[in-house]
Amino acid sequence: MLEHKNQNRFHRKESDAMHGSHDGLRFVCREDWPVVETTAGRLRGYQIGSTFHFLGVPYAKAGRFMMPEPAEAWEGVRDAHAAGPVCPLLDDENPWGDVMIPHRFWPKSEDCLSLNLWTQSLDRNAKKPVMVWFHGGGYSTGSAVEMVAYDGDQLSAFGDVVVVTVNHRLNILGYFDLSEYGERYHNSGNAGQADLVAALEWVRDNIAAFGGDPGNVTIFGQSGGGGKVNALLNTPAAQGLFHKGILMSGVGGRRPPAPRTSKKPLAEALLKELGETEISALETVPFERLRMAYRAVAPGLQAQGMGWWAPTPNDWYLGDPYDTGFLEWAKDIPVMVGSVIAEWGFGPGVPGRDAMSDAEKRSIVAKQFGEEEADRLIAAFRAAWPEKNELGLLSLSNRLGTMEYCAYHADNCRAKVWNYLFAYTFPYDGGKPAWHCSDIPYAFHNTLRVPICWEPGVREKLEADVAGSYVSFARYGDPNHPGMDGWDAFTSSRPVTMYWDKESRASDKDLKLQHIHEKVAPKGPF
Repeated sequence: MLEHKNQNRFHRKESDAMHGSHDGLRFVCREDWPVVETTAGRLRGYQIGSTFHFLGVPYAKAGRFMMPEPAEAWEGVRDAHAAGPVCPLLDDENPWGDVMIPHRFWPKSEDCLSLNLWTQSLDRNAKKPVMVWFHGGGYSTGSAVEMVAYDGDQLSAFGDVVVVTVNHRLNILGYFDLSEYGERYHNSGNAGQADLVAALEWVRDNIAAFGGDPGNVTIFGQSGGGGKVNALLNTPAAQGLFHKGILMSGVGGRRPPAPRTSKKPLAEALLKELGETEISALETVPFERLRMAYRAVAPGLQAQGMGWWAPTPNDWYLGDPYDTGFLEWAKDIPVMVGSVIAEWGFGPGVPGRDAMSDAEKRSIVAKQFGEEEADRLIAAFRAAWPEKNELGLLSLSNRLGTMEYCAYHADNCRAKVWNYLFAYTFPYDGGKPAWHCSDIPYAFHNTLRVPICWEPGVREKLEADVAGSYVSFARYGDPNHPGMDGWDAFTSSRPVTMYWDKESRASDKDLKLQHIHEKVAPKGPF
């Protein structure tokens, strides 16, 4: 078992972890402190307890559809006290489900290439592990501040790591492939991914000034953020910029290669809707007009098969590793890959589920899956999770695809892959299996900011298990840590999964459930 040294911070008192210091609440922001020199100029942050905060730091600039360039330098000292604007969205925001996933809504601007940073030290020789977060929302929505659980101060204080969260271009601004209109737009379909590379270049060039080690960078993301991690594993320009990856609910099973669909019909429809003739007009039309034009033409094009926003395979991004294989250097990148037990279980729970008889539960399962399937599915579920209510079958999904990805990585890469399943049932609606995004507060050591996580006697240990694994993996490339070990790497012959739950445990028995996942898993990208 790997030795874990200097991890006493994993066991800090909760009050200290929330405040970031044994001194309790303490705020410092002077004219000359904390000030850090970066490649573009001096930045002033602030300190709460032991944690330094630097927010809204520009890492690049870019014209619409163009590749990013280094951020403009500034004179004097620039305050880094507030998160920067986030990428504009194509659809109107619709607040919902904040009990399950507390959200923020933030000012938007195309000038959105900024990052937020939390650290325990400004010593250039500290060489602390660096964890760079890519937010979810597919490639079309979300931001680095969208969820309250994305704030990195508690994870930084808990694990003594540098945490960075990144805003970048999305949707039509970040993934609109206009390469058919000439070299000027050669990589417009990957502009959003190029932003992430630019952010990692900023980390490489500047993170030492914030106490971080540019030679020990872990990129991690959930849902679309996990997809972004996967895409960077097949992006030549990302070579050397990160050293480990964590993919949370962000990979699917192996499918036939998706045909590359031209975005020219969308471009022509937009020009017609806007009353323009030259493609260059799309670079300068105000975003609100572009957004409304898109909303007018998109439904018809989607009905004809227009795909989702996603990176465009070309010579800059080679495509999904399933289709092309991993780049040679990426085969040496260890990864953690996992999902939650009920990815798409956002709907209402089943009242009184724990008081139901076996016959009542079977009737509900049969109603969804059919009489012929009910007994087989219930038996397989009970064999894998005897402690859980079999009505968890109603929302079980995406597990098979995650395991397929782990097997593909294990068989084709030199570095290890570690597999997990966040299997906790929340005390909500009479018992609600973990849904898409519900593991994020635990990964960020932020459960005290998300009340639905507050089950007495469970929250503290489960949070320590999960966040401890993330920090240990970032520091050592091994997710075992004091308080939780016995987690072996995944192999095709022994597909070990760490089940994070009230009592976390490692097991290699998940294959019994493959047929359930085939039956339940939604089709198409997620």
